[in-house]
Amino acid sequence: MRNTLLQLPPLDAIRGFVAVVRRMSITLAAQDLCLTQSAVSRQIKLLETHLGTPLLVRKHRAIALTEAGTELFQLAGPWLDQLFEFSQALSAREHALPVTITASIGVTSLWLLPRFGSFQALHPTIDVRIATSNRLLDIAQENIDLAIRYCTEANAPPDAIRLFDEEVAPVARPDIAARAFTSSATLLDQVFLELDDRARPWLRWSEWLGARGMADARPRATLYFNQYDQLIQAALEGHGVALGRLGLIFPLVDTGQLVAQHDGQLGSSDFAYWLAQSEAKPRRDVQVLADWIALQARATAASLSTRRH
Repeated sequence: MRNTLLQLPPLDAIRGFVAVVRRMSITLAAQDLCLTQSAVSRQIKLLETHLGTPLLVRKHRAIALTEAGTELFQLAGPWLDQLFEFSQALSAREHALPVTITASIGVTSLWLLPRFGSFQALHPTIDVRIATSNRLLDIAQENIDLAIRYCTEANAPPDAIRLFDEEVAPVARPDIAARAFTSSATLLDQVFLELDDRARPWLRWSEWLGARGMADARPRATLYFNQYDQLIQAALEGHGVALGRLGLIFPLVDTGQLVAQHDGQLGSSDFAYWLAQSEAKPRRDVQVLADWIALQARATAASLSTRRH
């Protein structure tokens, strides 16, 4: 089989030829290509020798195209334009800023990351940077595009989108749930998995028990965690019963990995999950991620609504 690539005309010479035709001047084409006039002339001669036919007619202070030259320019000019556009698109993609989103450790590990594969499948060319922190980051000063906030409506950033509400119920692995959720006494006979965060009492067992008239009740033992995703992992491994933030962990409940107690008294608070944007009119990639998050949140809210009813 012939190697047709080796039989192609020299590509640098084609570029020089197109430059000459566009300027109708070897001198100006040489300036465009940062070459000497003689170098461009040699490229044209080389190309004519390879093709076996003249391409240009040299006149006094002017040039003209031969019939073969016209045909070559009609073929090569648009092709070089397309090659330029392709290289520019690749370069822009290579240097495009990633979309930066921040969320707490719990929200990131329990809600965002388990769903993120679907975003990558839909938008494989969008780069995303996830800045996970329990510290409230200043999205404007730290060049963050999107933030998922957990706060009351009064403290939500201006123009933030409400994603879904906070709802809480005891959750446990199925074998533990079968024993724990039959009565108050069997629940108290379990190890309670506790979030060691006194700033959010509605996420602590004392608040939940007090709302059910069991303020003085005590579990068999308590295991404390300072990160909510670790607490849920402990529940999955059968170490005890946790207060499940259903919006974050609903897929675990939906698939049966965790069982939620359903006594018709879901715990709730004034807190909810919100999506904030640093710019009112974000660039396209940021808007694509924001729209995807809003879509996922609507599915979460619908699941919570179905459970309530």
